[in-house]
Amino acid sequence: MRVCVIGTGYVGLVTGVCLAHIGHDVVCVDNNEEKVKLMQSGQSPIFEPGLSELMQGAIQSQRIHFTSDLGAGVSHGDILFIAVGTPPLPTGESDTRYVEAVARGIGEHLNGGYKVIVNKSTVPIGSGDWVRMLVLDGVAERQKELVAAGGGTATEITADFDVVSNPEFLREGCAIYDTFNPDRIVLGSNGQRAISMMKELYAPIVSREFAEDKSLPTVPVLVTDLSSAEMIKYAANAFLATKISFINEVANICDRVGADVTQVAKGIGLDSRIGNKFLQAGIGWGGSCFPKDVSALIHTADDYGYEAQLLKSAVSVNQRQRLLAVEKLQQVLKILKGKTVGLLGLTFKPDTDDMRDAPALDIIEQLHRLGTKVKAFDPLVSQSGMRHGLSNVLVETDPERLADGCDALVLVTDWKQFRSLDFAKMATLMTTPIIIDGRNFLDQDVVEKAGFRYVGIGRRG
Repeated sequence: MRVCVIGTGYVGLVTGVCLAHIGHDVVCVDNNEEKVKLMQSGQSPIFEPGLSELMQGAIQSQRIHFTSDLGAGVSHGDILFIAVGTPPLPTGESDTRYVEAVARGIGEHLNGGYKVIVNKSTVPIGSGDWVRMLVLDGVAERQKELVAAGGGTATEITADFDVVSNPEFLREGCAIYDTFNPDRIVLGSNGQRAISMMKELYAPIVSREFAEDKSLPTVPVLVTDLSSAEMIKYAANAFLATKISFINEVANICDRVGADVTQVAKGIGLDSRIGNKFLQAGIGWGGSCFPKDVSALIHTADDYGYEAQLLKSAVSVNQRQRLLAVEKLQQVLKILKGKTVGLLGLTFKPDTDDMRDAPALDIIEQLHRLGTKVKAFDPLVSQSGMRHGLSNVLVETDPERLADGCDALVLVTDWKQFRSLDFAKMATLMTTPIIIDGRNFLDQDVVEKAGFRYVGIGRRG
């Protein structure tokens, strides 16, 4: 099928590359000329495991092309994905100006032929009808221009399209896997023709043709109305964020009563009604999705006269949790002024270079305010040279350099390679070998045998 993906961030680029990989003819559109040139050369502008290889393969097979020409993309695609960013505003609501610009732009380039316009961006509930209105506004604007250019006469532009909400559930660092092995595909629309085309688009994925385990049952496809599909995305992320805040709240109680939250999480996770995922206590959630989506859902509730108290509490717990590592440092080092603290990891999660709303940023800011010298090592950030937002931290090139002269280390991001560090050597390089495990990720026995004093989150010492 002929596909156009507008916006090449995490969601847009992964969607376009994966659809090309399964055999579709894809054009990706972005208004950043330098970014387009980079992608045309076969380089991915983002780090995502496996993405570069799939992208280069799709380019070589000529199943994917990159352009800054929106008109060319709209003309090419029978299915048009809107995958631009919807960053949070200071009020908590989503900034939808990029979606608005793209929707109007699509309307200005429609000229006959049926199109399916897909909201892949995470947009506020009710945006499906809003996008339809904007597309029609774009059509009307172009009609006026044609009439003016033709001296008062012009052929009427036909606009035959349906809008579909197709929320994404991709995890950064696992986005390729999640695309080919989804738990479900959600399609929201009242247009049966649009739904049929979307089912055809995803048929190879639904049938597990590209899945890691091809013996699994076909992927469930849930067809809903537009608003319900939009709500599913927000509700899923809000639930997962709340589950993390819940176990962090439990961990804080465990700290006070002498229980071990890792054992508690294992015990409640064995309950089939609860499950064991998202029960790892630590220093809280961050990134581009959870904070933005929970805030947007709270704001939507406020707009309609409802106070989402549970969601507000989840956000509040998470904000407090981010500074728990600093509290732990104060407990073991007492005065932090004049001390040196090293952070293991900077990104909000492993296997990504994304630092949007990362807990590390709050920790750095608070330690700097308290007069602490902050150093950090991150497997990706240290290599990339990226220093945006890191003016108050010395980014080291390896874990040993990080440990050298530190009064304590804090594990901030649970990168897999951090489990196999040479802790014995690092301990000898430190002023005082103390480690705060902000993700309860390390093997306490291994770390302590290497000479460290280990402090976890909600764990028995």
